[in-house]
Amino acid sequence: MKNRKKIVRIKDRKNNIPKPPICPYCGRRSVLRPAEYVYGDNTISAGSFLYVCSGYPECGAYVGVHEGSRKPKGTLADSELRNKRIRAHRAMDTLVRAGCMSRDGVYVWLSSRLNLPYEETHIGYFSDYFCEQAIRECEQVLDNWRAKRGKKSGVKEG
Repeated sequence: MKNRKKIVRIKDRKNNIPKPPICPYCGRRSVLRPAEYVYGDNTISAGSFLYVCSGYPECGAYVGVHEGSRKPKGTLADSELRNKRIRAHRAMDTLVRAGCMSRDGVYVWLSSRLNLPYEETHIGYFSDYFCEQAIRECEQVLDNWRAKRGKKSGVKEG
């Protein structure tokens, strides 16, 4: 029998690049832009990118991109939703910094509390409703955790 070479097909790089997200507010396609396009001189990370609605600045929706890729960090969001997501991240980070849970532990726990599949439990994909729920749940757990620690040590935290 002849040796047959196995044909290995290399995926076209174009197929590995995600399509720019569609804006949920106006239906336009977003455009990959340097973060300076939105933030100007206030850009935190030089060389970072955003998907920005092609209707910007009238529409105002955008989302960050994972470093070194073209993968969006979530869905496009307007200023109100971006602020809610920031607040939800802060609530989650407070649990982690306090030593109550690990970052992954918070996502596993939130998945259960919000009745979402783990793969969909990411603040960058949360709606206004899920951000509010995540904030409330995180604050409630932190309050309970601190109260229990205070009782054990006999010291109240405040």
